[in-house]
Amino acid sequence: MSKKILLSGVKPTGLLHVGNYFGAIKQFVDFQDEYETIIFIADLHAITTVQDKDLLSKQIYDIAVDYMACGLDPEKALIFKQSDIPEVSELAWYFNCITTVPYLERAHAYKDAEAKGREVNMGVFDYPILMAADILIQDADVVPVGKDQKQHIEYARDTAEKFNRVFNTDIFKLPKEMIVESLAVVPGIDGQKMSKSYGNVIPLFAEHDEVKSLVMRIPTDSKGVDEEKNPEDMVLYQIHKIFNGSEELFNSYKKGLSYKEAKEKLIEDILAFSEPFRKRRAELHGNRDYVLDVLKKGGERAKARVEAKMEKVRNAVGVKLY
Repeated sequence: MSKKILLSGVKPTGLLHVGNYFGAIKQFVDFQDEYETIIFIADLHAITTVQDKDLLSKQIYDIAVDYMACGLDPEKALIFKQSDIPEVSELAWYFNCITTVPYLERAHAYKDAEAKGREVNMGVFDYPILMAADILIQDADVVPVGKDQKQHIEYARDTAEKFNRVFNTDIFKLPKEMIVESLAVVPGIDGQKMSKSYGNVIPLFAEHDEVKSLVMRIPTDSKGVDEEKNPEDMVLYQIHKIFNGSEELFNSYKKGLSYKEAKEKLIEDILAFSEPFRKRRAELHGNRDYVLDVLKKGGERAKARVEAKMEKVRNAVGVKLY
């Protein structure tokens, strides 16, 4: 029995943080044995905000290195650049031609920008359709998303259904969202959800001095060492338990551990956890030929996967004459 296809895209928008790892990457690594795993670098999507050639090229390379350093294995997972599959953009055009403006105006990203009085470029406005093409062209069965991203999969399903109906075909299967309830919502150093937009992240590959500086900024109350505390109410513990969920640590936070000692222990645990990732990242980053070869071969494999489907699409819409 063939494995189901799991697909996800990652925008190359800067170095990874702890929240990225526990919220998504760890699951991709865990799933790569269970599913036929396809992970693409969404460089076309990134151009909606990153419009600097050198920066974009650097971030594409860095994100490929980062994901492999975290355990994504090119022998198990298909890793490629979105832009190496021009058929994705072609398919998005066919989808655009059957999609109405009011339908796209309901997209969360567009509505949020409009509510803030910002003008958006067409890339942002049309983002859901390009994403639908990414998903549908690879015959994805499941797409891991957070609860706040479920709409992306709804757009892909709606688009698949409409294309099949309009052109009287059954080319596209309907993907399902995979909302992993156990995904960690990692708090940032200020207690909000860890996010680059909040400036509260702990970079996954940070060295000692940076980790120490960030951990020391985590707020604490004025309770003494011997006072009873509820660790679950403490931002410091909420972060710490992600790296060390032992009962012993919980009890020490409850009573008998000073905040200074707790922060020192957290720094130690973060660095111990990230050490193999940092070591692997340094090895990969210095082996540019290998990393680019992974992306190039991945792109060739991904492109080969979609050729037959796109021939069916062209035939269905009527542009295939020979």
